[in-house]
Formats: sequence, C-alpha cells, structure tokens
Amino acid sequence: MLIDRLKDEFRSAEAAIDGGPIYPEASVAEIRELLARYDFRRAVPLEQAAADVEQMLRRWQVQVTHPRYFGLFNPSVRLASVVADALAATYNPQLAAWRTSPAAIEIERHTLAWLADKFGLPDETAASFTGGGAEANLSAVVAALTQAFPNFDEKGLRGLPNAPVFYISAEAHHSFSKIAHMTGLGRDALRTIPASIDLKMNVSALAAKVAQDRQRGFAPFLVVGTAGTTAAGAIDPLPELARFCREEKLWFHVDAAWGGAAIVSPALRAHLSGIEHADSITCDAHKWFSVAMGCGMFFCRRPETVARAFRAEASYMPEKADAETCDPYTHSVQWSRRFAGLKLFLTLAELGEEGQAKAIEHQARLGNRLRERLAASNWTIVNQTPLPLVCFTREGLDVSSFLAGLREGQIAWMSEAGVAGASVVRACITSFKTTEEDIDQVVRQITRLAEEQRTGRLAAAEA
Repeated sequence: MLIDRLKDEFRSAEAAIDGGPIYPEASVAEIRELLARYDFRRAVPLEQAAADVEQMLRRWQVQVTHPRYFGLFNPSVRLASVVADALAATYNPQLAAWRTSPAAIEIERHTLAWLADKFGLPDETAASFTGGGAEANLSAVVAALTQAFPNFDEKGLRGLPNAPVFYISAEAHHSFSKIAHMTGLGRDALRTIPASIDLKMNVSALAAKVAQDRQRGFAPFLVVGTAGTTAAGAIDPLPELARFCREEKLWFHVDAAWGGAAIVSPALRAHLSGIEHADSITCDAHKWFSVAMGCGMFFCRRPETVARAFRAEASYMPEKADAETCDPYTHSVQWSRRFAGLKLFLTLAELGEEGQAKAIEHQARLGNRLRERLAASNWTIVNQTPLPLVCFTREGLDVSSFLAGLREGQIAWMSEAGVAGASVVRACITSFKTTEEDIDQVVRQITRLAEEQRTGRLAAAEA
C-alpha cells in the first residue's frame, strides 16, 4: 500500500529534521547555482530531481516541524497528513462539483460538520475548505456585504447609498487590510479599534466608533473578533461582541484561524465562549491540527447568504445532483479546488477526538511551563493568554541581536513581535513533538545568551 512506502521515508526525514539545524545558512547565489542545472531543455530522471529538491528543503529552509521551532503557526505534521496529500495527488479529484467527486466532497462535508458542531453552529451551517485564513476571512466579508446590502450582489458598491465600513481590533490579522482593497471597499473602510491593556478589543471604543460612523453617514456592516491574535494570542471578548452585534444588527465574524482548534479541548474550549453566536468563523487546520499547509476552513450559519454571495452557473459544469448535495463552486470563492480536507479527515480518524484534544492540551501545558521557567529566570512576560504563545523580554534586551544569537546557536526559532508598543520576543509552541526537556533546555540557553550579550555590551561600553 501507498502508506507502507511513505512511512519509512517520512520517519527518516522526520528524524533528520529533528536532529538537525533549525535555521538554515543560505544564500541566493548558492540556491540559484543549483537550480541552474535545470534549464528544462533536457529531461532529468525524476529520482535525481526529487533528490535535489529534498536536499534543498533540508538545507535551505527554516525547519518549522522541528520540536524547537517556536515561531509562527506552522505545526509539525502527522504522517496521516502526508498520506492524505499523496492520495489526493494520486487520484487528483476536482472538487468543484459533487457529480465529479462525490466521495471527496462527502468526506469534506462530514469533517466540516463535525467541527461546526463543536463550534455550536446549527446543522444547516454552510462550510468549505479554503487555501487558508485569508481566503476564509475574504469569504466572510463578501457574505456579510451580501447579507447587509440586498443589491450588492448585482449592483456592487456603486449601487449602495452609503459607504460600508467594518471593524477589527488593533491586534487583528492584517489580511483584512488586503481584503478591504480586494473587495473594492478601500482600505479606508477598515476601522481599527484600540485594544485594552489585555490586548483585547475595547468594546466601549467599538460602540463609540460605530455610533460616530452612523452619524457621519457611513454604513457599518461587520465586526471581526479574533480568537488567538497572531502577535500575542489574545482572545477578544466574544460574548460581549456577539451581544453588541446582535443589538446593532451587524454581522459577527470570528477569526479563529489558530485558536479555533481549542474548541476540541475540554480544558480550553471555555475560553472560546461566545463563538457559537458568530455568523461566520475562520479556522485553519494547518495551524493547530497538525496537518500540512493549505487547509483552511470557512463556516457560516447563513447558508442562503453564502449561496447568494458565491452563486455561479456554467453550461459546461455538471447538473446539480439533487437537493441534498452542494456543488462547492457555487458556495465558495474557489472553483477548481484540490482535495484539501482529506488531511484533516485522516488526522482526526487516526487520533480520534480525544487524541487530538490531548495533543492540543500538551502544547498548552508546555506554554504554561515556558511562562513559569521564564519568570523564574528573571524574564518579563508581557502577554496573557490561555494559548501556548508567550511574549517576553528583560531589561536592556536588544531583541534583534538576541534573535540573531538564537539562530546562530541553533537554540530555537523565535520571532520578534510588537506588543503594547514595545518590541519583544515571541515564542509559540506549535509542535506536538516538543517536550518538557526542550522547554527547560531552551530557557537555560536563552538566559545564558542574554547574559553573555549584556556582559559583552557592558565591556564594549567601558572600553
């Protein structure tokens, strides 16, 4: 079977990554020199080309599946996800129409329905797999426009009597700025609401801004709450936002691209209270469900609005199978689409709900351990979140130099973030392979590094 052939190769690659460097030493010239062998005027054996690509990926990439990669939301992947991508490529189903790929579409429908139920959404929820969170967020804005303005689907923005505006937190994902541009709303239509001291959206400031916009003749239509901000892992006050949107008749979207996975954990799901009232939700399986990239999800409790927003007809497409089925190209941004949902289906099938919850809770516990070890070593924690994302600093720390030393020593991979106006170190536990010893070792080494850099600066100043 395919899985038998993949298993040994996957384990070998995984061991090489886990035991090797996290950060690459790479130059543009070196990479392009290797690629110059491929002028495509002559054929090359597949085995040779594949070996070259694997060598490039091992040498010239930040190894995001390494257990000491504490960077952005790029998790270690399960073998089930690798098998899924191989199966999807082998059979190459095209998920535009149900009649073309009934098995694949039903597998995705089944998987999405399971997670929609976890979020507390109704049975008739419309859901689709997306390329990522940005596409899902775009879907939400288009659906919200369609719901708020009955003529929008035919007349577009030119048919609206008032200029639409929508609202995000200052800590929200920057994809919404691009979305404002892509939808034709314009970036000025995006209202950024200040965050409170806990980095959550300030609901009082939101209410004041909505009232002001209405007085000035604008048309508010959407509020975005974030469940797990990128920089600091903050979760906006979802119950209060849901209540405000209901009272003001605004679409409530929750961008839970990373933090949404916490809904499967009995220990963490309470932190997402209020998400069940959302009109739409973004969640990325490729962020915290341990599947390979390209597996975002969009959920919407208003299927009739989704159908209006993305309706399409083409004589060359198969006729709709029946009233019980849905052709994805008529209910989503994409037309032709890869079988992305198989990665999540196989991973959930292998782990089970309990196994998936344990993996997420394991990483959350390690996040707490990191906070505790850092605090005990005189680091200052600058964010508060139940999710495994820790932002920290210490007096006199030069963050850029510190991160350079971190990379040079292959200690771990962390990033720089701006939190509450200050530059700090950001560490997120993204791998189910990370251990308590990894955490303890990293804290010992970064504390030593920071002290060595401080001593070096003092010596240089005295000289």
